[in-house]
Amino acid sequence: MKEKIIPTVPFFAFLKNANKIVKNPLPFHHKNFEEKGDTFRLKLGAGKSVIFSRNPEFAMYTLQKNQRNYTKSKIQTKDLSKYVGKGLLTSEGELWKKQRRLIQPAFHKKQLEQLLDTVVEAIQKETNRIIPNTSIDIFPILNDLAFQTVAKALFKSEIDTAVIERLQYITEETQQMLVKELRQPFKALYFKYGGPVKKHINLTVEARGILKALVDQRRESGERQGDLLDMLLDARYEDGTGIEESQLLDEILILFVAGHETTSNALTFTLQLLARHQDVQEKVYTECVGSKEDSAFAKANTASLLAYIKHCEYTKQVIEESMRLYPPAYFVDRVNYKEDSFDEITIEKESNLLFSIIEIHKHKDFWEDPEAFNPDRFANNAGMKHKAYFPFGAGPRMCIGNNFAMYEMILAVTEIVKRYKIIAKDTPIEIKPLITLKPQNAMLEFIPR
Repeated sequence: MKEKIIPTVPFFAFLKNANKIVKNPLPFHHKNFEEKGDTFRLKLGAGKSVIFSRNPEFAMYTLQKNQRNYTKSKIQTKDLSKYVGKGLLTSEGELWKKQRRLIQPAFHKKQLEQLLDTVVEAIQKETNRIIPNTSIDIFPILNDLAFQTVAKALFKSEIDTAVIERLQYITEETQQMLVKELRQPFKALYFKYGGPVKKHINLTVEARGILKALVDQRRESGERQGDLLDMLLDARYEDGTGIEESQLLDEILILFVAGHETTSNALTFTLQLLARHQDVQEKVYTECVGSKEDSAFAKANTASLLAYIKHCEYTKQVIEESMRLYPPAYFVDRVNYKEDSFDEITIEKESNLLFSIIEIHKHKDFWEDPEAFNPDRFANNAGMKHKAYFPFGAGPRMCIGNNFAMYEMILAVTEIVKRYKIIAKDTPIEIKPLITLKPQNAMLEFIPR
């Protein structure tokens, strides 16, 4: 059988489009996919290259079927980890397996039920900040909402607003610094020796100090809050020992980073889509106000909140469709330990692979009318069964907080839609691809119902 040759995009094409790629690489990659096919190699110069793919079967092969031969790239295992430590998102191998087994129980649905009242309180508090009857950029409010939700889920009572704001500032500053490093490699020496990297690592040290004080406070009080911190402190490895403090701080930092950024992005895109599709928005409104469990939301009754979430099936479909069109984690990268092959393509040892989730989610071979916003395509739990849908990744490293994120988003969307009719200008939704797919200029108007 003849071996397939991966089509190549030359370094000159990359260099020619460098300025555009820094601002937004997606159009460049889309053009290459359309011209070269579902898998191509991009030459980066100095003997370096990246294999790009929008083949969902290839993605599943590396993320699940043969995942033991693949590791995350240095972007996460080294570049990101210097700011957030070696937690679940950035660790590999035995450390990752050990931590995943330890932390997984804290994110089981039964455990998450205990956090729902706290989630509701944070959502309602931040929703109160929406200024009605005027055009506002909703992203900053939803970004704060998502961060507050994670903070309160981790530290139910003893964390005050000033501390949350400082942690949020540090988290976002270090993320922006990482983006600069990745997008401007020609400044690497300046970043490393000129002060920026050291400055941001010092911010991370400050964040760890804040978190350590909160953990010490909990341990000294001896009180239980039923939050994620309690669950992490209670967790035990197979030998009966608990998590070491340094590792605990790493995991908490990761939860702040991974737990708020993707959620705030997804919520913003969802509201923008609802504002542009009034018929869908009214179906969400009818569903949530017509629920017999709706009163439980207002009272933040934990036992009934899960029933309310389950009732909001159409709202869930809306969020799933939003995450198809605008996946916050819009790419997944891997590097193979050993030479491999897929579909008659040889993958040399230590190849850099990048799977474009946004391209997979809009692939015309797998989705009917892929650019259209149609929540009905996710009826009857179709999302989890679809071969070309990866909103939370896939395989053993699928996002551990996917249920928490979906609960939070359903509660947030329904709370806002119950209060307001959302209106948008007749303009395209703008994106800003950074580490995650961020919204830009998300101007909406909220009319009280």
